[in-house]
Amino acid sequence: MSAKPSNWPLNVVFSPQQCYHSSIPAHVLSHIRGSVHKNSKADGRSSSVSIRTITDPSHPAVRQRGLFAAKKIPQHTHIIDYSGEVHADERESDYDLTLYRNRDGDVNVGVDASKMGNEARFINDYRGIRDKPNAVFQERRSDSGELRMSVWSSSLPIKKGDEILVSYGKGWWRARSVDGVSVKEST
Repeated sequence: MSAKPSNWPLNVVFSPQQCYHSSIPAHVLSHIRGSVHKNSKADGRSSSVSIRTITDPSHPAVRQRGLFAAKKIPQHTHIIDYSGEVHADERESDYDLTLYRNRDGDVNVGVDASKMGNEARFINDYRGIRDKPNAVFQERRSDSGELRMSVWSSSLPIKKGDEILVSYGKGWWRARSVDGVSVKEST
């Protein structure tokens, strides 16, 4: 495992690579992993980001953590991949993103960063902070062929020191019966 980034919580395992849960059917796992090799160069980290505790009292996630640009990030640029435990079982987690749904709809695979993950787990929703997100989640294949949920800057550059913000989506908010404010506990 890589060294933990600064401001990493004690109760979460730092894992820059995806870890695979046994609930994923073999044929789906093969599709997701692609041609992954253990000696892959990618370590799942990004020098473009830093984790900071939010101190602005008007921020919906004040006293929690957020992900910030450590340097200027150009528009339409890959920032970091979201890592955690890749699984196909049912979970209730604020840190679970959908990674893959098969055509039949009988297998849904997510990436859950509630107990393990990388810096991307600290990305907050833009609501109550900005007018619109400055980053987006997007599926991509790594150089080794592994399917990843990635974070990319949007159509404008992100300034050094700006918080990186995405839209969690209406479904995320509906599931929590929250009216448009970021309440994710990012500790």
